Amino acid sequence: MPRPTGRVLVAQNKKARHDYEIGERFEAGLVLTGTEVKSLRGGRCSLTEGFATVDDGEVWLRNVNIPEYRFGTWTNHAPKRNRKLLLHRREIEKLHRATEASGRTIVPLSIYFSDGYAKVEIAIATGKRDWDKRQTIAKRDADREAQRALAVRSKRRAGR
Repeated sequence: MPRPTGRVLVAQNKKARHDYEIGERFEAGLVLTGTEVKSLRGGRCSLTEGFATVDDGEVWLRNVNIPEYRFGTWTNHAPKRNRKLLLHRREIEKLHRATEASGRTIVPLSIYFSDGYAKVEIAIATGKRDWDKRQTIAKRDADREAQRALAVRSKRRAGR
């Protein structure tokens, strides 16, 4: 069977976009077992509590929940096990330097299949304070109102 092409999204971490100021992004490969891949292909994954760490020159994805494969046997995987990420040496060094600074962490933004290979998009993120979150919500609401006003105005002009 030919390998599927393109990008197939499995899961997104919308909470990370709300709780963190997203900085530089990276695409990393995942080291997975067979049942983890089958579970991901079924669209089952949760990134909400996930984060990544740099340990001894390797990047590890922690606290990401990939539920057990329903039709698996005794060879099933542990749902919240640590998974190794595949990155270039320079990217690992950049992530390590960024996380040494206080207040920064590495968060997973999405898991997807790219040309048949499981990938994770990670980003260097800085935590938002409560007032930052309120500002973001207020800005989003103001942008929506402006778009609505423009849509109404353009409909009125088209109706003449």
